[in-house]
Amino acid sequence: MDSSSGDVLVVEGLWKVYPGGVEALRGVSFRVRRGEVFGLVGPNGAGKTTAFRVIAGLLRPTNGRVLVDGVDVHSETLEARKRLTYVPEEVGGYRRLTGMEYLRFIISVYLSARGEADRVEEAVEEAARLSGLPREVLERRRMGDYSKGMKRRVQVSWALAVRPSLAILDEPTSGLDVEASYELRSTIRRYASGHGIAVLLSSHDMREVERLCDRVALIKDGRIVAVGEPARIIEETGSADLEEAYMKLVADMRG
Repeated sequence: MDSSSGDVLVVEGLWKVYPGGVEALRGVSFRVRRGEVFGLVGPNGAGKTTAFRVIAGLLRPTNGRVLVDGVDVHSETLEARKRLTYVPEEVGGYRRLTGMEYLRFIISVYLSARGEADRVEEAVEEAARLSGLPREVLERRRMGDYSKGMKRRVQVSWALAVRPSLAILDEPTSGLDVEASYELRSTIRRYASGHGIAVLLSSHDMREVERLCDRVALIKDGRIVAVGEPARIIEETGSADLEEAYMKLVADMRG
């Protein structure tokens, strides 16, 4: 990575072909800068989750490469994972742990691997505060009893509190009400700009993306159809909003 460019994440020519010839990703390329909130936007089945799993090092690409802070995610996986956090849309397990036990466990594992075990308690307290949940709920109720929205708040909070170079958040506001969604968007924005975290997120809500993201990549059938600032994409396509712009670009792609 050219450190002067400020690019934390570099995604170059990603292809993922599953058995049977199913092309989940087709030449996906984009970059995410330090302190930027970047959205990968498209309908279900467009390739967002596959892209996130490849970027997080959980799935090998058929071709292409992913760099985080200049570290190749697939040839130096352990080193790369010290630099990123990943919150999938659905997180299983941990049902028997309380919220605080979950935070302490996952933050301890992450920071210890990074050689920052002395920061664990500080990060746990920060994550607990960021979650916005009452302390009594975090300390006494098990994760298995949390609503989907409560789980999302806990999971996203640890992913930001450990101060990674890159936070990958798949549908971070899924399951949240309007007020909680607003608060979480504000937190994501604040941590990106205030701590220089590059945030890569997905969302099914085009309006949310317009409000939150500095830049977006629009994806359809595993292929990027546009990359840029939401306002610029809307203007260049002569659209009223990002959803209309997306539909026009997809129609143009189909010819």
